[in-house]
Amino acid sequence: MKVRLLDIAHARSGDKGDTANVGVIAMRPEWFPLINRELTQARVTQHFEGMIKGDVDRFELPNLNALNFFLHGALGGGGTLSLKTDAQGKVYSTALLRMVLDVPDDEARALGLPSA
Repeated sequence: MKVRLLDIAHARSGDKGDTANVGVIAMRPEWFPLINRELTQARVTQHFEGMIKGDVDRFELPNLNALNFFLHGALGGGGTLSLKTDAQGKVYSTALLRMVLDVPDDEARALGLPSA
């Protein structure tokens, strides 16, 4: 089953220098293990290919049912140096929520996931 991350998680992003910070929070605690499994560092790096110049760091916050990603080299030098229209990285959370996850049908039904 295709599941949009937008339908199972919230996200928020911001900046620190040239690094965008994206937090992803499961809408339901039972959905966090799926998000934790599917949103790997490699997958997020691939999702933002061509948009960021540096590495992606991933941090788990299981007590909050959340993940946090640092997207290095995402802001063209940062808010005061960048000519990008989003020099503070606010759009990166929306961009990540556009990801679609492939979830086995049985697992999706058991978790009560909405389909894309």
